[in-house]
Amino acid sequence: MPFNAKNVIADRCDFLPGQRINNRYLVRKVLGEGSFGIVYMVEDAGRTLACKLLRLWEVPPDIRSGLMERFEMEFKTGQINNECLVRSLDLGTVGGNPYIIMEFCPGGDLTKILGKNDRRMPDICKQILTGLQSLHANGKVHRDLKPENVLFKENGIAALTDFGIAGDRNHRMTQRSILGKPNQIFGTYAYMPPEQAGRARGGATVLPTTDIWSFGVVCFQMVTGQLPFGQLESHNDLVSYQRRGKDGQWDRNLLLSMPNGRQWERVIEGCLVPDFKHRLQTCKDVIRLLPPSQSPIVDLNSNNWHPVVPTPQPTPSTYEPKSLTRGYLLRVMQGEQYGRCFDLTQLVGTYGRVLSMGRLDDCIIHIRSEERGYVSRRHATIEQHDVPTEWVLRDGQWNREMHQWVESKNGTFVNSVPVSRNGYFLQPGDIIAIGDVTLRFENY
Repeated sequence: MPFNAKNVIADRCDFLPGQRINNRYLVRKVLGEGSFGIVYMVEDAGRTLACKLLRLWEVPPDIRSGLMERFEMEFKTGQINNECLVRSLDLGTVGGNPYIIMEFCPGGDLTKILGKNDRRMPDICKQILTGLQSLHANGKVHRDLKPENVLFKENGIAALTDFGIAGDRNHRMTQRSILGKPNQIFGTYAYMPPEQAGRARGGATVLPTTDIWSFGVVCFQMVTGQLPFGQLESHNDLVSYQRRGKDGQWDRNLLLSMPNGRQWERVIEGCLVPDFKHRLQTCKDVIRLLPPSQSPIVDLNSNNWHPVVPTPQPTPSTYEPKSLTRGYLLRVMQGEQYGRCFDLTQLVGTYGRVLSMGRLDDCIIHIRSEERGYVSRRHATIEQHDVPTEWVLRDGQWNREMHQWVESKNGTFVNSVPVSRNGYFLQPGDIIAIGDVTLRFENY
């Protein structure tokens, strides 16, 4: 059910224990509260659930539309089929205010075991990475991985939650989020990699390596109980913290002073590489470096754990093409145009075999981007090759005035691998990242 923020009238809805939301969900207590949102524990047909309500009546008109879009995207992201993600179950409105019904996780969050030398840590890390891998396979980047966003389900499995800014740019993280408060901004920056924290013109494309950096910070905290680049309690701390992050100066001595610190050194070292191009590139790369499991009860490889089958990594080797292919399209998986499909076969029939992509209106594939500096005006080119089933993606476009090929500012990536002007032959299931937008190449 898509939301429409225009001309919506939102009533004040303060629910007390014992009241019902939409005459269905029985409110038991408040679980969390922030600037514009509140999370309740609710019951429905004897099942305990969580309800996140956006208090739209308190939202200023100028940011209402953006928050509602993020809220709907959070619901859809929570429908990705993986046991290591908190599942979204229902989306609705009450008094004009949108709400999401989600799984309730009674085990609390990850903060309770930071620095406790918990023997389950290898398994918990593997579960976090499994959840991230499923997001990445669906063209999404969490972008706010931190201990508070890792919850424990009733069966003990660690699951990711809070997908409200998945894939968004860092400028939105400095605004008041749906549940975030201004004093939580520093906490968010603690997990932000250098390429996203910097405000340099052009910034960097949002890639899975963003989450891998954040995982490295979380992993360091799990072992030591501290942040890897020093304390972070004020703006002055933030400047020095980010400088040490950019220089790769994490506290290795503190890690090695911990009882099991040495076995985590390679993992953290590979995640906290300042240059994202040299960082561990995929969650599978990180999983290979994890210490062996010490707790078979929640080991992802044990017979005692039965996950929902995750969405497979969309690569040519695992994507299952349709037997009868009529055409090809690009589906927006993350960005302002989430869910939109660009029918490449139809566009070629109208404009010819060379299709321009970028944020200029005159680009054939017009990519809207709120952060205008991250998607170039003329970012990439997609071409139908010699046969209708062959498509080539190139970074940049031919500039007629300059009589030369001009590359994009932030690069074009397929499955996290940079694409040059020489091109890459696309396969169904490939995930394309340009700036803060991801698209999936599909056949139909």
